[in-house]
Amino acid sequence: MIDPNMYSVLITVVTVLGGASAWRFYEKKSMYKERDADFIRHDCKDRIAKLEALLIAAGKEKDDLRKMILDLTKQVAALSVKVEFLTKENDKLVKTNTNIKSTKKQLNG
Repeated sequence: MIDPNMYSVLITVVTVLGGASAWRFYEKKSMYKERDADFIRHDCKDRIAKLEALLIAAGKEKDDLRKMILDLTKQVAALSVKVEFLTKENDKLVKTNTNIKSTKKQLNG
């Protein structure tokens, strides 16, 4: 038969080996958790940096578009004034031309 001291020795050996294995398991598990947390943190930092760059670019583009709209508005206003002036001039010329034709008819007729 096996001596009771042998049971104690076997139980101690199993406990020590099991404890060391458990310790390595939990150590690796915590290391993987830490790596995942670092990966997520760095990934978030990269995404935030990209979003900030996109936001700055969108702001600049918006300012450029606003300037373009102001320039186009000025050009439309200038063209409106020109069209109004040309319309008045055309009306004057049409009246003058009509008066000239009626005067020629009276002289000829």
